[in-house]
Amino acid sequence: MDERYYNLSEEQAVVKAKYPSVIKNHEYLDHTADVQLHAWGETLEEAFEQCAMAMFGYMTDIETVEPLDTVEVEAEGHDLISLLYNFLDEWLYKFSADLFFVPREVKVLHIDRINCKIRSIGWGEEFNLAKHPQGTEVKAITYSAMQIHEDEKPEVFVIIDI
Repeated sequence: MDERYYNLSEEQAVVKAKYPSVIKNHEYLDHTADVQLHAWGETLEEAFEQCAMAMFGYMTDIETVEPLDTVEVEAEGHDLISLLYNFLDEWLYKFSADLFFVPREVKVLHIDRINCKIRSIGWGEEFNLAKHPQGTEVKAITYSAMQIHEDEKPEVFVIIDI
């Protein structure tokens, strides 16, 4: 469990016990005024998924989220870096401006490397302060120091504005 969430309500504890633990192939790295997300996976799709989950995990304890609704997100860019930026930005939009949707899991269905497009789906529910612990608000995704590495295992680094 993320140490930022200490006192879970009874309802939050019930949700956490009801569903299997969420796979967390990500970490938070210190950065001057923001936070850097570092995520990895067996494939680039998994690294992107984990980066999205790291972002949402910074905003709330995603283990308290129930997979009640489904939201699809598509994005495109002119290269992989802009694709990652737009992918995360579209998911952040679903949370902050559109549906207040927070996923328990995000799955990248397809990355089209030729046309720089991505299709993804998330299972979760509307954010509710009575049910989900409040973490730190993510204001924006940044291009600052954004990296994608595909040497051995794919990994991504993204700084988010908090």
